[in-house]
Amino acid sequence: MSVARTPCYIGIGANLGDARDTVTQAIALIGKLPQTQLAATSSLFSTAPVDAGGDDYVNAVVKIDTRLQPIELLQALQALEQDFGRQRPYRNAPRTLDLDILLYGDKVITQDSLEIPHPRMTQRAFVLIPLLEIDPFITIPKQGPAHNFVPAVAGQAIRKI
Repeated sequence: MSVARTPCYIGIGANLGDARDTVTQAIALIGKLPQTQLAATSSLFSTAPVDAGGDDYVNAVVKIDTRLQPIELLQALQALEQDFGRQRPYRNAPRTLDLDILLYGDKVITQDSLEIPHPRMTQRAFVLIPLLEIDPFITIPKQGPAHNFVPAVAGQAIRKI
């Protein structure tokens, strides 16, 4: 008997190098992860860095259906970040590629290495707007409908590219 796939949402961002190309490549590679199928992709968005400096980010969100367990998915995404030269010199440093598990089904996970739902997803327009583009009625476990958080991020500049 095969294990059912779990719907997951991944936040994608980059602001070093050719960020648009990096995000596009990352989306394709996420869809090729083992036991994973790409189900939906948001538009690409340009956003100013939040709590950081540097060039504007290119952001997107993808929905995948995967049989990977949360920690396996995290490890696979971190390996992709490394393949794109990701370095972590300090918190919120500019990034060649940033991949975050936003939601993993309806699970709530709190571990040292992984927190789902992503702890700051409701505070970031670059997460909420692409997420809602994919699923306007999505609910964040233990927090409620994602669209309820949009007014709080209304002041954050974001534009579709």
